[in-house]
Amino acid sequence: MAGPRDPAERCSCRNTNCVERPLRRLFEGLAGGVAACPWPFVLVPLLLSGGLGAGFVFLPQRQENDIEGQFTPTWGPAKAERDFVRRHFPTNDSERFSAARLPTEGAYAALIAVATNGASVLDAAPWAEVLRLNATVHDAEYERLCARTDGACASPNELLSRWGDAGPQDPRSLRFPFNDGVFLGNALGGVETDRGQVLRARALKLQYYLREDGPEAQDSRQWLEGFLQNISSKVAELRLGSIQVTYFTSLSRQQEFEGNTKSVIPLFSITYFLTITFAIVSCLR
Repeated sequence: MAGPRDPAERCSCRNTNCVERPLRRLFEGLAGGVAACPWPFVLVPLLLSGGLGAGFVFLPQRQENDIEGQFTPTWGPAKAERDFVRRHFPTNDSERFSAARLPTEGAYAALIAVATNGASVLDAAPWAEVLRLNATVHDAEYERLCARTDGACASPNELLSRWGDAGPQDPRSLRFPFNDGVFLGNALGGVETDRGQVLRARALKLQYYLREDGPEAQDSRQWLEGFLQNISSKVAELRLGSIQVTYFTSLSRQQEFEGNTKSVIPLFSITYFLTITFAIVSCLR
């Protein structure tokens, strides 16, 4: 029979040796095993880490950076309501495109032309440069992928379809914000009016919609990526003097989000390195 326990071995608020002693014996035995046969303790962790680390090969296929997917509830009411709208108000980007029927913001590239030197974008010189800018965007690939209505690409601006190459003969013939039942609030900016008649406008917006409801959706995304990469150089080649151009696409926000992530990762690496180094140095004392 075991004799009575030594009071020094009993657990109490003042004595925690009952916890420390078994742990000390456990680690003494582990240390003895490592000293007697060290190679398994060196090779097994390396092989295990290498095997598990091989999963990073599949990371590009598994990563998810979609803003909506990351920052909205999976089964949120907004998504359910949008699915309801899609079922009952289906879109047809290939034949009967309508921006008002889109359940999302759509796939688009937008250009904003601002007249320089306080001029009006409806004047002859700025308007001619707007037409040159529009012709630059209308390449063969865009013609294949553009959202279409009445057998042609949807107009990027109502005034282009109204005046075309002839240009505005008399801006006062326009009324703002509604002209012949057409809303021009999305077409013109910085508008000055006199009793509803347009006197001048500082800016004009061109919005190019692409198909996203069929097999061309992926091609549309690739076209938008190419647009973001090449538009700056194309605008520079035009040597525009009467307008300044800014641009935005439906992918811009997503790409900015991904760019911020890539710029932050190196800072996290530095932070972890400093934290681990501080912990090691502190323990060495």
